[in-house]
Amino acid sequence: MKSERKWGKRKKIILIIVLVTLLVSIFYTVYMFIQAPTVVGVENDGERVKSDYFLLSLQCGVASILVFLPRKIENRFQVQIPNIIQIMYLIFLFLSIFLGEVSNFYYRVPIWDRILHFFSAGMLGTIGFFLVDIWTGMDKKHVQISPGIVSFFSFCFAMTASTIWEIYEYTSDGILKTNMQKYISYEHEVLAGRNVLFDTMGDLLVNTLGALMVVLIGYFYLHRNLKNSK
Repeated sequence: MKSERKWGKRKKIILIIVLVTLLVSIFYTVYMFIQAPTVVGVENDGERVKSDYFLLSLQCGVASILVFLPRKIENRFQVQIPNIIQIMYLIFLFLSIFLGEVSNFYYRVPIWDRILHFFSAGMLGTIGFFLVDIWTGMDKKHVQISPGIVSFFSFCFAMTASTIWEIYEYTSDGILKTNMQKYISYEHEVLAGRNVLFDTMGDLLVNTLGALMVVLIGYFYLHRNLKNSK
């Protein structure tokens, strides 16, 4: 109980830091939107244009709302989301939106996108275990479910959510003309052939590894607890 309160305090501090960072980023991106050129020219090749900053401000605004999503879910469905999952979620928003998009880490750090996909897949796998616990009441009702079944569900949940995200990226690039699947290089070169598939397939492979790692840890944890309870 004492440990949970400590994690609760850490969660509040992290939430404040992430929220303030995102709000400041909104003002920054709006200011840069006013200053930025409308189209890419020879003199500003490689620089962000107005459409880039418009998308950034939109992402920061949505993320500022999403920081409160866990609390809304708790109130709406009368559940208690573990603080560790909420902290992972907040850290992911910070890494993906502020560092990845606003600070341009996706291009500055070549493997940044892979790191985030690995992290998010692990987080989704953890959420999968949490969902099974909610739906079955394993802790409260002392329900015994095969660790293999729980782990398999968690893995499938993580991979399904990851695949839906890739579909979202593809749809966004097609309709909103974004570059979420990185089919356009930082130098505004449109990729062709197998290189176009590199981002999506690489993301799916990393998602698989991240989900598999968490699922294996969860499996052995549940297996040990089940063995000790007998």
